[in-house]
Amino acid sequence: MDVLDIVMNKDRVFPYYQPIISADKQEIIGYEVLGRYEKEDGEVIGLGSFFHDPNIPEEYRLEINEHIQHQALMTYLNENRTDFLFLSIDANIIVSDGGEHFFENLTNYKEQGLSFENIVLEIKEHEFAGEVSHLKHFIQYVQSMQIKVALDDVGKNTRNLDAIAFLEPNIIKVDLEFMEDHSFPSIFSDVLHSLSMLSRKIGASLLFKRIREFSQLNYAWRHGARYYQGVYLGKPKSQFLDKMSFAKTLRKDFHHFLQFEKKKIQAQLDLMNTLNQRLQEQLKDNKALDDIDKLTQNIASALEDITFRVYICNQEGFQQSGNAVKDEEGNWQYRAEERNRNWSWRPYFLENIIRMNYENRGILSDLYTDIHREERIRTYSFPVNEELYVFLDIPYSYLYEKDFLL
Repeated sequence: MDVLDIVMNKDRVFPYYQPIISADKQEIIGYEVLGRYEKEDGEVIGLGSFFHDPNIPEEYRLEINEHIQHQALMTYLNENRTDFLFLSIDANIIVSDGGEHFFENLTNYKEQGLSFENIVLEIKEHEFAGEVSHLKHFIQYVQSMQIKVALDDVGKNTRNLDAIAFLEPNIIKVDLEFMEDHSFPSIFSDVLHSLSMLSRKIGASLLFKRIREFSQLNYAWRHGARYYQGVYLGKPKSQFLDKMSFAKTLRKDFHHFLQFEKKKIQAQLDLMNTLNQRLQEQLKDNKALDDIDKLTQNIASALEDITFRVYICNQEGFQQSGNAVKDEEGNWQYRAEERNRNWSWRPYFLENIIRMNYENRGILSDLYTDIHREERIRTYSFPVNEELYVFLDIPYSYLYEKDFLL
């Protein structure tokens, strides 16, 4: 598109509104304001590339953005709306003068009845070229005025989790574009888990955007999204919608998600019951614990249809046995040199030891990537007695063959 065409024909530039839906009430809680331009042939195009082109002078981008947001804000005020309005800003431009021009502009709308509590400013932290401390100061000032701040494109482009914790936004927007080719690395789930934990600690809400299909909505639901945005639910339109427009679709999809998760939980419980029974049988037949190496090999042999690695640790995490490991040909090898390794540094190790003692039963881990085999596995841990615990690593091939264990 020709930059001058846009700047010289502002009457062809106008806002579109993309709905943002809440997970709890399944209603539209707000809209992101997006820029659109109508060409002479009537085709309406987005202005995303215009705003993200560093070769376009800042004053042009600022002028067009203010023009779009002015129309959106006036429509918002004229309709006496109370939902959130998400306004994207370029922090490099706004912060350069301490935000003076921006706040002066916004105050004019407040005098016309705009409630700052309903405004959310979207900032791409990874695109900010200045000192993070300056951005932090700007965000704090914005929040002191009751305006909310959303960090955009987190997870895909953000520098690190420390920056998010330092900036303390109200909303964290996660872009699901990475899922479109269905080949995203499994490690991203772990990143999102960390992001979810961080958002809880700093009191921020997760918003997953660019949801284009059922599987992406499911992904957002499973990773603790409070808000959803994307064409699967609602395409950007030139007008606001009834707040319950997508409630029926969401409730239907939530029902599918819950049914699937119930089956997953049941499959995990069934596996734990099977392992409990078979391990109890083995421990009953191997009452003498004076030869831990032999006990480890006996357990491995008896459960070779489920596990590829078995070892025994004490309550402080030190291996008392070697590793019984199945090789690529399916034969068991015993590696005594692995004795005395310590695993207490692993997340949840101590919690799991205490739970096993308290509940007197085994625990099945979440899916994680094994550092030696570089594949997704689960580990089942089981109390041998009050001091010893056996660990069985379950391969991806077994989990894949069983329904609902992945």
